[in-house]
Amino acid sequence: MSSAVEAISCSKVDVPAAPEPEAAAAKAKAKNAAAAPGDAANGKCGEAAPPHCHEEEEDEEEVPKVIDLGPRVSIKDQLEKDKDDESLRRWKEQLLGSVDLNSVGETLEPDVKIMSLSILSPGRPDIFLPLPVEPNAKGVWFTLKEGSPYRLKFTFSVSNNIVSGLRYTNTVWKTGLKVDRAKEMLGTFSPQLEPYTYVTPEDTTPSGMFARGSYSARTKFLDDDRKCYLEINYTFDIRREWPSTS
Repeated sequence: MSSAVEAISCSKVDVPAAPEPEAAAAKAKAKNAAAAPGDAANGKCGEAAPPHCHEEEEDEEEVPKVIDLGPRVSIKDQLEKDKDDESLRRWKEQLLGSVDLNSVGETLEPDVKIMSLSILSPGRPDIFLPLPVEPNAKGVWFTLKEGSPYRLKFTFSVSNNIVSGLRYTNTVWKTGLKVDRAKEMLGTFSPQLEPYTYVTPEDTTPSGMFARGSYSARTKFLDDDRKCYLEINYTFDIRREWPSTS
């Protein structure tokens, strides 16, 4: 939930035994003559550098290790391979589900469309969030009551090819400070005519005087190749009570 910040220290150097005084003086003189005047100001690692040369904040999205799985193959080619092997053909059909070959063709890249987003809270009408979001939309997208349980519901379609490792990320800020970070792995999905529906595990909104107020957030849907299918920047409120539905 909190941002991960890693301080990168200067490399540790073993200190040799002290040289003779005359040799040390000559060595120091030569070193001073060769040193660049801006080294210390530029924060380079060395004797004049501070204990930590610089701090580097991790990217919002950790870059996964790249595993070479070979060239991407279309769904049609996958089904055509080993078609004479009955057991393998059945396994592929079970894995891929009801794939419409007319819709996938020879396309290699998957396409994911997020069709709807909604917030579910017990005893309350579902909050349907309008899509697509206007790029320069202003105002609060939705309001939640403090201390309330809720789930997120996504409806999405997959076409062209299998999408691997589809995931949802959400980063939240309040008064410019990152206060929450959530990641949810949705899974791997094959193309089909019917949309998929995913509901996240239950969570609870924060409560208390310091929790109430306005927040800004960024939501993304990405796959294992870090291809982003939807990115939304928005604001929302947490209040003492639910907004009136009348």
